[in-house]
Amino acid sequence: MVKAVKCPAGSRFAQIEGNTMLFQPSQREGWLYDIISLSHADESDRVSRKVASTLDEVPEVIRQNCETTSYEQATGKKAPGKHLATLTKADDEKAMIILFLLERAWTLSTVTPEQKLRTMQQQEKVKPKERKTEIDTGQTLTCPVCGDKFRLRHVAKEKAVMHTLKKS
Repeated sequence: MVKAVKCPAGSRFAQIEGNTMLFQPSQREGWLYDIISLSHADESDRVSRKVASTLDEVPEVIRQNCETTSYEQATGKKAPGKHLATLTKADDEKAMIILFLLERAWTLSTVTPEQKLRTMQQQEKVKPKERKTEIDTGQTLTCPVCGDKFRLRHVAKEKAVMHTLKKS
């Protein structure tokens, strides 16, 4: 189960705070399914969810990044109103969180996931990576309580200098 504990400021996102997404065991061993239901906001910013009935209703980013199948294939059962489901590996919590964000939060955002990814990639290209150098000073310190020995290390970053102890 994935739950939105804290959401960004704004009346739209505040409405999904506390919402959950329940992943249940699939017919396929080691996989969990979730019924695809997308959040959307009306003219007065009231948030509701709609179960996707066709692949055309499912955002492309979900179709590309998640395995999408029919509810019947995922569960082996038929149920009225349940048409499509996504499958995730049972131990892949990151994928479940991403799916929650794509189904419940991105659909409320004014920025599409593709636009946000493009912006982030451009920022990464512009921003140089921070260099970090670590120098072992050669000094050994002994803890007076337990007797463990530690080596003093000088760590220099672009904007700061700090010292760390590493167990020797």
